[in-house]
Amino acid sequence: MPVSPDPSRRFAIVAGLGVATALAACNGGKDKQGAEADISATEDLMREHGVLRRVLVVYRETASLLRADASKLDAGALGEAASLFRNFGEDYHERKLEEQFIFPAVQKAGGEAGGLVGTLKAQHDRGRELTAYVQSRTASGKVSAADAEPLAKALEGFTRMYEAHTAFEDTIVFQAWRKTMSKKQFEEMGDRFEEIEKAQFKGDGFDMAVDQIARIEQRLGLHDLGRYTAPSPAGAAPSTADVG
Repeated sequence: MPVSPDPSRRFAIVAGLGVATALAACNGGKDKQGAEADISATEDLMREHGVLRRVLVVYRETASLLRADASKLDAGALGEAASLFRNFGEDYHERKLEEQFIFPAVQKAGGEAGGLVGTLKAQHDRGRELTAYVQSRTASGKVSAADAEPLAKALEGFTRMYEAHTAFEDTIVFQAWRKTMSKKQFEEMGDRFEEIEKAQFKGDGFDMAVDQIARIEQRLGLHDLGRYTAPSPAGAAPSTADVG
């Protein structure tokens, strides 16, 4: 004959299931909006840098393609990458977030981060010049033989500058900016940034940018992560990265 569970134990099980159900209703199947609420302002800034770094990868790889045979390059895709950098990187990330909120705060606080602001602003300006140059040289949908080498050099220069630029921001400037605020103020800035993003793009600008760079990579044949795996040093034994 089956033994009936102890009443107190049965109550505990039922209560536990009730709590689990309630939590599932609140958090389970967490929708995108709920997940976004957990992203801090600095994490948001750094993942935006991730999108921009993917544009830099396109630029660096495209420079090699231009030197190999400019006539075979999908110049329209390169022009779209420049437009993405302008819309998402310059007009939104730089102008609306960094230059309005972050740079003034860290400059006022002083220290190492404050001392970088002048250079960072100058690099923003130079980046905008280079973006305009890339857009102008790809507007026709083709890159002339005469423009191939100057454009390749511009792409490489832009990439070198912005790789350092974002690395210094991620590790020094954004961390210093975080320290200028209380926990509550920092959380409020996260909400403010989300509002700015939605107003700028009429939706989730980050997701839109990720989708766009993925399409650009596909068009240029740069979407396979494996193509970027470094070769083994001369004389080294093969590693798992070389298998397959």
